[in-house]
Formats: sequence, structure tokens, C-alpha cells
Amino acid sequence: MTTHPLRIPAARRSRTPFRVRATSGLAASGFLLPNVVMLGVFTLFPLVYAFVISFQSLDSLGWTTWAGFGNYVTMVTDPVFWQSMANTGVFTLFTVPVGMALGLGIAVLLNGVLPGRTVFRSIIFLPLVVSGVATGVLGAWMFDQNNGFIDKMLQAIGLPSVDWQSNGTWALTAIILVTLWQRVGFDMLIYLAGLQGVDPAVQEAARVDGATGWQSFRYITLPLLGPSTFFLLIMNLIYSFQVFDTVWAMTRGGPGYSTTTIVSYAYRLAFDESGPSLLGYGAAVGVAIYLITLAITAVQWRLNTRRELAEQGV
Repeated sequence: MTTHPLRIPAARRSRTPFRVRATSGLAASGFLLPNVVMLGVFTLFPLVYAFVISFQSLDSLGWTTWAGFGNYVTMVTDPVFWQSMANTGVFTLFTVPVGMALGLGIAVLLNGVLPGRTVFRSIIFLPLVVSGVATGVLGAWMFDQNNGFIDKMLQAIGLPSVDWQSNGTWALTAIILVTLWQRVGFDMLIYLAGLQGVDPAVQEAARVDGATGWQSFRYITLPLLGPSTFFLLIMNLIYSFQVFDTVWAMTRGGPGYSTTTIVSYAYRLAFDESGPSLLGYGAAVGVAIYLITLAITAVQWRLNTRRELAEQGV
């Protein structure tokens, strides 16, 4: 009995999908393996190791003793830690909502018919391409209280100069202004993408029903930008609690600890100050940063889920 040339035996048919799946699985594993290794070596291992040494008294010479929760007890009673938390809170309060509002306003403006809008988009987004250290160095030059561009401009229009570097409040203000200048392009870009995803037919229907421009924006456009707003809120909050490069390049956390954020304080403890047990204590502060960021993300995610369920009527 002969087999039809186009008819594949049942045994071969059953083995062929398995071989295809096995080959595809091996190929996928080969592509994923380098990324998994890099993630484990440069993310997971440092994170686990930070947890381990946060329970140790570890100094810069390598001497190690078990401290238990001693570093965390010290952190709770450390006034500088709470001052750095307060500085981070003020920084977050004046950069996250203000930056998002500015980014939304600029995105709405540049989403319309505006001559040269592509050039304006590029100019506003350009500071985000520059590294945080370079931005901090530029900010330190601009807000230099002796020869800075900002003070010279204030004097040129008849206003008194400001002690941007020797006064803690003004130093933190300078960092906030430089951060807004750098980050507003990111907010604009995300909101611009969200605005371009809004169906024009919905806005046209609102205008036909007699809605004003503000009513159409308030009750139609803004709710449709909910996913963009949620994404920006999470990313900006995480950034504000992890900001380091711009602060360190501009003020190194000074004068005193008036501009020290939580991350810059952890760095000063672990690498920039001498004394015993500072590496372990700095790791404990780093763990606190991780837990705070995780809690903020979890709360925001929960609130966003509730909002989506409420919109769906569930």
C-alpha cells in the first residue's frame, strides 16, 4: 500500500508542532537570556545586597558587624533624614503638579495649528536629552550668586540680586526651577501623544451640542487624558524621590543640608562622609527610598484602578 505524496503520517504530524514549539522556545530563550542576566547582575543582585548590608555595620574599610535593625532605628531618630525627607517632599510638591500643568498647557498649545510648532516642540524637549549632571552644571552657572546669568538679568531690570547658593530656601528654589525646565518637555511629549489620540469627532459633537471650548476640554479632553496623567504622575513621583544628579551638581546638598534630598543623603552617608557604619546606614536609607517608591506606586495604581472601574460602572 502506497502513501499519498501530500499526506503526512499521523506520527510525523504529532511530532512537528512539538518540534516547532521547542525550536521557538530555544530561540526565545537565547534572545532573553542576555537581558535576564543583565537584569539579575545589575538590578536584582544589588537590590538584595542592599537589603543584606542594611542590617550590618559596614564601614569603608570593609569591617562588618551585625547590627540587626540598628540602622533603621538610627534612621527613624535621625533629624537629618527627616530634613531630607521634607526637602524631597517640597521638591515633589513644586515639580510634579506644576510640571504636569505646564506640560499639559504647552501640549494643548502645540497640538493646534501653530506656525513652527515642530521647532517649538524640539526646543522644549531638548533639555530632557541633556544629562542631569550637565543640566546641574548649567544650572549652577545660571544661578551663581556672584557671576550668574539670572542675577545679572535681575540687576539689569532694576531688581535686587538673590543669594541663590548661600541661602537654603533660594538654593532649593533654583533646583526646582532647573528641574522644571528640564522635565517639562517629557510631560509635554506624553500629553501631546494623548491629545493626538483623542477622537476629533467627540469634540465636534460637543461643539454641536453647544459646549464652549473650556467645557469641551474640562469634560471631554481632560478625562480622556486620564491614562497619560496616571503615567506621568507615577513617573514624576518616582523621579522626584530618586533625583540626585541635578542636586549634586548644583549644590551637593548644601548649604548645610538645606537642599539634601533623600537620595543625596544616602550617597553622602555611604560615599561622601567618613566614619564607621556609614555604608550600612546608607544602604538602610536606600531601602527606605525603595519602599517609599513602591508604596507610592501601589497607592496610585490602586486609585487609578478604582477610577477606571467607576467610569465603567462596575
